[in-house]
Amino acid sequence: SSTAEVRGFNWISGETPAEPIRCTAKIRYRQPATAIAHKDGSITIQFDSPQHAVTPGQAAVLYDGNTVLGGGEIVR
Repeated sequence: SSTAEVRGFNWISGETPAEPIRCTAKIRYRQPATAIAHKDGSITIQFDSPQHAVTPGQAAVLYDGNTVLGGGEIVR
């Protein structure tokens, strides 16, 4: 999959970014990605390269280097 839809995303800062952010997304391993936050609290992760077996129910965690930005559950 080149994208993942994540619901119930919790931003550690408590603030949803207004613009897409460059980060790494960890499904199984950290992968370069862009995260797009939506007003309903969900995010779309766009991976730089397609990922194998992105599965609903898995956790998705975003990082800026070693700093955790937040996480949620993959729904699609």
